[in-house]
Amino acid sequence: MARTWLSVTVELLGGRGQELWPWPGRIFAVGPSHTFLNLADAINDAFARWDRSHLSLFTLADGRVITDEETGAEMTGSIRGPIIAPTDIAAAKVVRTLEPGAEFQFTFDLGDAWIHRCVVGEVKVDPLEVLGVRPDLPLPYWGWGSIPDQYGRRWATDDRESRAPEKPGQPHPMLLHAWPASVQIPALDLSELREAIAAEDAARFLAAVTGRDIDDALQQVGAGIPMALERSRQEAEPVALSVINRLTWRGGDGDQVLAEDLLAGLRRVPLTGRLVPVDLEMLSMVLEGDPDLSTGGYLDLRTGQVYDETATDPMMVGEDAAIDVEEEPDRWLRLNRAGSRDGWQDMEAFAERQHDAALRERLERAIGGKGAFSRFRDLVYSENLAEQWHTFSTDRQMGRAREFLADNGIRVG
Repeated sequence: MARTWLSVTVELLGGRGQELWPWPGRIFAVGPSHTFLNLADAINDAFARWDRSHLSLFTLADGRVITDEETGAEMTGSIRGPIIAPTDIAAAKVVRTLEPGAEFQFTFDLGDAWIHRCVVGEVKVDPLEVLGVRPDLPLPYWGWGSIPDQYGRRWATDDRESRAPEKPGQPHPMLLHAWPASVQIPALDLSELREAIAAEDAARFLAAVTGRDIDDALQQVGAGIPMALERSRQEAEPVALSVINRLTWRGGDGDQVLAEDLLAGLRRVPLTGRLVPVDLEMLSMVLEGDPDLSTGGYLDLRTGQVYDETATDPMMVGEDAAIDVEEEPDRWLRLNRAGSRDGWQDMEAFAERQHDAALRERLERAIGGKGAFSRFRDLVYSENLAEQWHTFSTDRQMGRAREFLADNGIRVG
């Protein structure tokens, strides 16, 4: 028989809050006709699961989720991973979905979370060679670890004489809920997102966020949800629900306000407060700009236009262009420029989230003392982090601007 079957190594990382080491494992032969449900059943057989009244879930490296239809529908609005349509576990074929070398995760029992690391072998196998039979379902042909293992192997290369490998200093990213890594999921194209929102193109907007890493741009993505709900409600509702859940989980400044507004849109109920069509980026620039250049500005509560305080000075902008805030005081909201503390905390938070310890240390050193902002800016550009930093910091600034408006009884309309 030709080598058309995949060899899939499955290692049990832990479950019920306990990390296992060495990781027990089994290697499975998986045929072209076998579904992910077949593989899930085979894994649960091999790892001695006698109570099968729990859910099974596969997560691929690009963030795709493979599970039963009912669970998949419920997970559409989950707070982790990209927004992407779940795949039916009973229909998807393993061989058609995964390539040699692919890494993916299998979770059994979403409560106790028995997490397995799965890796497809680089070389396909002939089941007659490795098993002696051509089984109807996936079947393990090698194994180790105290499940127990019939040969007493404790890890993949255990020769009964060597010491156990040293346990890693940090838990596997899967156990830290840090897998797939954000670098494995396509980044959000902010230019495309903004163009779709400006064009009021719901299909383009939904395509821009589907399958993308949006968690650092929730305020910016949320700005397009009302338009998408108005123009393509059925397709937009799952995305809106996911963004609401992510905002609630993230819990930054303005996130709860936006979540409440989006939830009102889902429920078709009016927003509370005074609706003003404010450009949050422009507002945040006045609220958090350079205090040496200006001490603030004004928001026109009628039009949503944001003005720097120089707009009140006829000498600066001309008689015809100057605004008179004293003539209609109820029309204007004073914007007082904040200090640099929020901006510094954004840099600190961005540094802390870096997985590379050396890079994290350099960023933390850069924000210490006088000149922190310019040193930090130079470093993020030299490390090719400028786009990530812009997305991250812009979202936090927009959240603070939204929170400021809510504190003044204003919702972004």
